[in-house]
Amino acid sequence: MFLLLFGATSASVHTQDRWNVADEEIVRLAPAAFEEVPPAIRKALSDQGCSIPQTWGNTGPGSIPPPYDRPHNVVSGEFMEAGRTQWAALCSRNRSSAIVVIDKNGRIRAELASAPDRSYLQGIGGEKIGYSRALSPAGADYILSVYQAYGGPKPPPIDHQGIDDAFLEKASTVHYFHEGMWLRLTGAD
Repeated sequence: MFLLLFGATSASVHTQDRWNVADEEIVRLAPAAFEEVPPAIRKALSDQGCSIPQTWGNTGPGSIPPPYDRPHNVVSGEFMEAGRTQWAALCSRNRSSAIVVIDKNGRIRAELASAPDRSYLQGIGGEKIGYSRALSPAGADYILSVYQAYGGPKPPPIDHQGIDDAFLEKASTVHYFHEGMWLRLTGAD
């Protein structure tokens, strides 16, 4: 009986070790790697101690479909009001990430949806484990279509973009700024 219990414990420890290693091996890029992002935004991210986690297949062209085959998880859009561009980045510090929203002058406007990076690991085939959190802008058509398809909280009048916060191949949440608050709206399922 002792051997059976020991064997089960050993297997679960091995499994935990694999997930711990996967968490440590998440590719996290320095803000400087995002050459298309304005310098004020890269500086703000750097000043905040951010590195930008990359989804599991970001190992070069052809590895996974665009946009995840190049540096990602820094996006621009009109996230707080129509006509004004902000940047949103997945900011990882000490293996935990939050969405940081930055205005064009490099001022942090919001930090939301913090979670351990490990929470976004999933099996990706065989014994492999990969990081799977990704950001993208969400327009009115997307927000309204996923609400109609899946229900959830009724969106307010949509006059600017939201931030789609996806656990790839699982589900997403749309963060939408309305009347001074960040709402969590239904994303894809």
